[in-house]
Amino acid sequence: MTDQALPDAPSTARNRKPILEHLQRLLADRRRVLEVGSGTGQHAVYFAPRLPQVLWQTSERRVNLHEVQSWLTHVPADNLPVPLELDVTGAWPAISVDTVFTANTLHIMPAQAVETLFQRLPEVLTTDGQFIAYGPVKIGGEYIGPGNAGFDEWLKEADPQRGIRDLEWLDQLAESQGLRRTENNFLPANNQLLVWRR
Repeated sequence: MTDQALPDAPSTARNRKPILEHLQRLLADRRRVLEVGSGTGQHAVYFAPRLPQVLWQTSERRVNLHEVQSWLTHVPADNLPVPLELDVTGAWPAISVDTVFTANTLHIMPAQAVETLFQRLPEVLTTDGQFIAYGPVKIGGEYIGPGNAGFDEWLKEADPQRGIRDLEWLDQLAESQGLRRTENNFLPANNQLLVWRR
């Protein structure tokens, strides 16, 4: 398969290095990651070889699995197993991981799916597990940068159930499942890398 035939999410090339810098620290003593909503798979094939101590388990909804698999086939790594089918609001695979990671999904999922994601975390996370989420959020009801306001409006025009989430709401969802936010890292392009731990 040629590069031209592979699915491409241009934002991945822009954000992968800043995310990796934090993941190298956050995953230094971790061994198994479940990536929820792997998208094209481009994050996975970039992160996995640079985090050799971690088994990086990709997952996606059935309709998008072929995109993830195409990248994993094109850029294989020993710590990148076959992607799992996972719809947040459906059945989850029987898996135990010390980290769940997701990028650019919380504002795309309907609000109910975000709630379900947090509710399912205790089922897959180990007792010392952590949840890492990358993407835009609002803090105190305010957007981080003017560009996010327009992006939020565009998201809601496409689907009223989408939108940039309030950090306080995400914290409430996490706390209801026994997780506490330990980090809020400001990354380029008005995005955050958030960490909640059990």
